[in-house]
Amino acid sequence: MDIKRKIKPSEQREVAANEAELTLIKGRPRLNHLLRSRCRVAFVVFAILAMAVVIRSGISASRGYALVATQTQAQQLELENERLRVEIAQLKSPQRIKQIAEEELGMIVPRKMYFSHDR
Repeated sequence: MDIKRKIKPSEQREVAANEAELTLIKGRPRLNHLLRSRCRVAFVVFAILAMAVVIRSGISASRGYALVATQTQAQQLELENERLRVEIAQLKSPQRIKQIAEEELGMIVPRKMYFSHDR
């Protein structure tokens, strides 16, 4: 059975000093490759998420511009439609038809009309 014992503060300093000596190899500190690879993975994941956010906001902005353009076009078409309705009403007016009949076709409106009805 392993018996665990508490480490005294003085012993902790010695252990830390020994670990520092062990991490030095030929005057260079020993690298923690696992930590470095985890940091690389975290950086890549963060970069991918940042790019996804940027791309998504770009798509949203372009869709917003397309929506504004479509709304503007719809308003212009509604104005044109209303103008055409007014023009149609003017072309169908009885005064215009009477004017064309009199001026271009030489027709006249009779003064009085009498209708007879046989019984």
